[in-house]
Parts: sequence; C-alpha cells; structure tokens
Amino acid sequence: MRALYAAATGMAAQELNVQVISNNIANLRTTGYKRQQPHFQD
Repeated sequence: MRALYAAATGMAAQELNVQVISNNIANLRTTGYKRQQPHFQD
C-alpha cells in the first residue's frame, strides 16, 4: 500500500511541475511576468 501512495504522490508532484512549466511558457512574452518555480520537499 505504501508503494501506491508513493507513486501517487510522485505523480501529483510531477503534474504540478508540468503545470508550472506550461504556465511559464504560456506567459513567456507577457510584460512583467516573472517565472514561477515549484517547490518540493521531502
């Protein structure tokens, strides 16, 4: 059961990472936009 939880939380973290990256790309040319970075912790 722990393995499933670890896999699910890992996938959720990667989903957040992809969302942040895609948001940064979408706003690349927006004046005043500052890129965001996801923050992960153990």
